[in-house]
Amino acid sequence: MTSVSVHAAEVHHNHRDVTGGWLRPAVFGVMDGLVSNASLIAGVVGSGASTPAVAITGLAGLAAGAFSMATGEYTSVRSQTEMTLAEIAVERREIARNPEAEERELALLYESRGLTPELAGEVARQLHAHDDVAWRVHAREELGVDPDDLPSPWVAAGSSFLAFALGALIPLLPFLLGFGSVVAAAALTAAGLFGTGALVARLTRRSSVFGGARQLLLGAAAAAVTYGIGHLVGTVIS
Repeated sequence: MTSVSVHAAEVHHNHRDVTGGWLRPAVFGVMDGLVSNASLIAGVVGSGASTPAVAITGLAGLAAGAFSMATGEYTSVRSQTEMTLAEIAVERREIARNPEAEERELALLYESRGLTPELAGEVARQLHAHDDVAWRVHAREELGVDPDDLPSPWVAAGSSFLAFALGALIPLLPFLLGFGSVVAAAALTAAGLFGTGALVARLTRRSSVFGGARQLLLGAAAAAVTYGIGHLVGTVIS
């Protein structure tokens, strides 16, 4: 008798979680906070405002932007989740009302992906033998969502709030510490822009130098435009 040893499938690599609800709002929040508050501060500095006025303006921009981002993310993710749950409920009702048609629909879907009609029909039949499995499979295959891993609106809102506040604090910090010169703020902002761009590029496995340089150029362009507008308006008013 020949002994057969059965080994568990080897795992050669691990995947990162790409479906969570925190990464996109966090990344967008840091970028938006840094660019928008740096641009706001640049415009106020360009108008000739005093250091206390710049600090107050920057704090107001930080608070307003952070709450706005959090509210927008919460509403957006909440609405998307509610719509997804409503569509899942429709699918569950259809499976309960007409299970044969839904089973055939699933079999046809698997046929379109390369399975033979016999195998596709058998897979669909076995999946539909378990009600709690059937509707989850239909949700994943037809709606493209995982019903057990829907993004949390609270996580999205919290991530967005904290990330925006962190990004917005970078160009504001020198003015809060009493530095009247824009050199320190510009240096911190440039470092923050390059660093966040490089970090995002690293997360997406692209060139960190390219990602950092691209974000630096985009942020610098936005700040330069608002500085020019602030300088022009300040000259006209004064």
